[in-house]
Amino acid sequence: MRQDSLKAWQQSTHFAGANAAYMEELYEAYLEDPSSVSEEWQAIFSELPGQRDEVAHTPIREYFRAAALDSNRSKKTTVDPELSEKQVRVLQLINAHRFRGHQGADLDPLGLWKREPVPELDPAFHGLTVEDMSRQFNTGSYAVGGDSMKLGQLIDSLKRTYCGHIGAEYMHITSTEEKRWLQQRIEGVVGVDKLSAEKKVQILEGLNAAEGLEKYLGAKFPGAKRFSLEGGDALIPMMRELIYRSGDHGAKEMVIGMAHRGRLNMLVNILGKKPGDLFDEFAGKHDEALGSGDVKYHQGFSSDFATPGGNVHLALAFNPSHLEIVSPVVIGSVRARMDRRGCTNGNKVVPVTIHGDSAIAGQGVVQETLNMSQTRGFSVGGAIRLVVNNQVGFTTSNPADTRSTEYCTDIAKMVQAPVFHVNADDPEAVAFVAQLAMDYRYEFGRDVFIDLICYRRHGHNEADTPDATQPLMYQKIKKHPTPRRLYADKLVATKVLEAEQVTEQINTYRDQLDAGDCVVPEWRTMAEHSVDWEPYLGHQWDVAWDDKIEVAQLSKLAAAISEIPESHKLQSRVAKIYRDRETMASGDKPLDWGMAETLAYATLLKQGYRVRLTGQDSGRGTFFHRHAVLHNQDNATAYMPLRHVADDQGPIEIFDSVLSEAAAMAFEYGYATAEPSGLTIWEAQFGDFANGAQVVIDQFLSSGEQKWGRLCGLTLLLPHGYEGQGPEHSSARLERFLQLCANYNMQVCVPTTPAQVYHMLRRQTIRPMRRPLVVMSPKSLLRHPMAVSSIEELANGTFQNVIGEIDDLDPSKVDRVVFCSGKVYFDLLERRRKEEMDNVAIVRIEQLYPFPAEEMSKILEPYQHVTEFVWCQEEPQNQGAWYCSQHHFWAAIPKRAQLSYAGRSASAAPAVGYVSLHNTQQQALIESALNLY
Repeated sequence: MRQDSLKAWQQSTHFAGANAAYMEELYEAYLEDPSSVSEEWQAIFSELPGQRDEVAHTPIREYFRAAALDSNRSKKTTVDPELSEKQVRVLQLINAHRFRGHQGADLDPLGLWKREPVPELDPAFHGLTVEDMSRQFNTGSYAVGGDSMKLGQLIDSLKRTYCGHIGAEYMHITSTEEKRWLQQRIEGVVGVDKLSAEKKVQILEGLNAAEGLEKYLGAKFPGAKRFSLEGGDALIPMMRELIYRSGDHGAKEMVIGMAHRGRLNMLVNILGKKPGDLFDEFAGKHDEALGSGDVKYHQGFSSDFATPGGNVHLALAFNPSHLEIVSPVVIGSVRARMDRRGCTNGNKVVPVTIHGDSAIAGQGVVQETLNMSQTRGFSVGGAIRLVVNNQVGFTTSNPADTRSTEYCTDIAKMVQAPVFHVNADDPEAVAFVAQLAMDYRYEFGRDVFIDLICYRRHGHNEADTPDATQPLMYQKIKKHPTPRRLYADKLVATKVLEAEQVTEQINTYRDQLDAGDCVVPEWRTMAEHSVDWEPYLGHQWDVAWDDKIEVAQLSKLAAAISEIPESHKLQSRVAKIYRDRETMASGDKPLDWGMAETLAYATLLKQGYRVRLTGQDSGRGTFFHRHAVLHNQDNATAYMPLRHVADDQGPIEIFDSVLSEAAAMAFEYGYATAEPSGLTIWEAQFGDFANGAQVVIDQFLSSGEQKWGRLCGLTLLLPHGYEGQGPEHSSARLERFLQLCANYNMQVCVPTTPAQVYHMLRRQTIRPMRRPLVVMSPKSLLRHPMAVSSIEELANGTFQNVIGEIDDLDPSKVDRVVFCSGKVYFDLLERRRKEEMDNVAIVRIEQLYPFPAEEMSKILEPYQHVTEFVWCQEEPQNQGAWYCSQHHFWAAIPKRAQLSYAGRSASAAPAVGYVSLHNTQQQALIESALNLY
């Protein structure tokens, strides 16, 4: 920089205090686009030192303030140009620590990390010398020591703040307010706040409990898998701090999700599960009435935890071995609890998700969940994302093989979440970071990450020999003192505790374990749990439920949901749909699918039930049939007729979701397991897109009740039907759901009329039994002229698991009965009528599971003389219902009868890609079913 230019800047009235903010705005605009400021300012800014360096951006702003200060104090002050340039360099050094101090921090408890030195953290890099160390410099916004400090003191403060046991990453955040807030909190205490002696003893108690339980289990059950926390013991005092701090902020509930490592420790030492109950599980004892059960380190638990701010209800989510899929489940559960409490900002319910270092970097569902974090339908006011970083990854991996980024938490930057890396062997730093993270979450309503850098004392499980694959690490671990030992020695050395008190603490905890009772002093019996599941327990499929709505009431509701404000201009096709709905409401036209479905929601809302519907096109409907959310063509405002059903109606939320299946479905599963009342629906854009959420279907939806006793009333709407749209837009993979059906775990339905979908949705909500409902929902049937219903069918009917022959056939003439489900029914019916056949009866099975054997028996009574029965399906023979439901069909038909198959041949792909071939196949299967060859 030219010295005369620098002097001119400092003496210029442009830098008066009133203009400092304006100067900063101009400079920021210049950095974004130099042509956005005048040529005069371009010339000035281009000569600022390091102005192209990202690290220099903020120091220049600080320089403006410093220059303005000098200008206001005295315009006659003689300024040393060299010193002024070094002032700028000092501010650059401060900012270098804010940006990159974490790369020079002491974060690895084992001291094995080999990190390249960061030149920008060296004063010499900025032209600062030993002679400058005693000089006083302006510190800009650095939150320590007033407006100025000696350079030597400043550097010491920066190192302790940013290069100690905490590595803070937050300068990637674009919000200046958030960055300033974090700087004040981090720099104001020089990295770590000072703790009281009482808090230090409490932290040691947490470490003692973490280590004590693991050693106890290792001695009592040698060789048994427990996925111990040892090495990451600081997780326990960290969780306590998170809970205490959330209580201070007024939280009433905390939902926790984590994989298996450290889970037993969490259950006993945080949630208050009785050690005796855990020991019984190790011994193989179980209650056969609770289902098939699951391994110990997948189990969930609930309790209340006393904090100075009030009791906080804790819920640890059940989790299968899929390491990250529980994260969106937790967020969905939190959203349901928020909605129940009328909490819109997340202050009452806090999500905490605990991750492994390789899992958070390697599993795509993490990105999907983060992408939801600030969206309308899925936000929860921020989550605490805690990584137990044991530096191994998984069984025998190496970080160089498990990610392509410096930190496993770099994914946090996609949502501009701050990341606090912390050395797990410094429990006071851990406690400070926990408090800071929770405060940030409450201040800004955004996700925040804590990277707890620790190690794994044993192998992947306690039977492994980890030194076979990590010899150097485990040589170091064998010699490394435990976190409890390190901290106990520190407290003894600083006279916080006597050695005898430490020993007494250890013995007391062991005695508690021997007694088998709860070891958590904050544990309380549950009083804060905000939903009563009692009305939904113990019901069978045939439980009574009242579906009746009078015709007059239905007509009134139909008119209400068809009425649109005159000022709300609709798109022409949508306007036509609503004109048709007005005609349907008046009884002059039969109801189509969209109207009947919408009426089902309206009746539920009128009765006070909650409705939540999400999916990639849920407001409009993928196939342009629903139009529950109407967009004004003049100003793009939205109007939802279903929110205007009645003054005291239930709440309804309809959101177009993010482009995700796994996280989105998992979120809704979590929502439905936390909120049994009402109707929760996830809709696929096409049914086979649910493939992307197969882990949710397999490990939660279909088996959660049997494994964990978790009831869930989630409804999946999966568009399904063969219309020649190719292999990825035809099949919702019915066969996969039927294969998962057992123990009355869920319902699989294929409704074919508007009345059926109306009654099906109402049954799912009003019937007190809570199990998942999987619907093969239609595409072409949405507008099929034969797929219509009268309003009387809605008022006077009920859901029919099986629908028998509808034409006036003489049963004695029937010599062939065709079973089918879904759209193919109408193809069969049209062809039979065209051929004027009276010897073939067609029976629709609308619920494939649980199979309606009793209803089928009644429908088949007139056909006991028939010997030819056929199952007709559109799907290939190895798919659809043929193989998974065939035994039900055989059981239903007369003993001497034969059952044959009519459908496509077995295929590796769900459907063909050529329309002409599709049409040929479709005609052939219809002719085969009706015996027209």
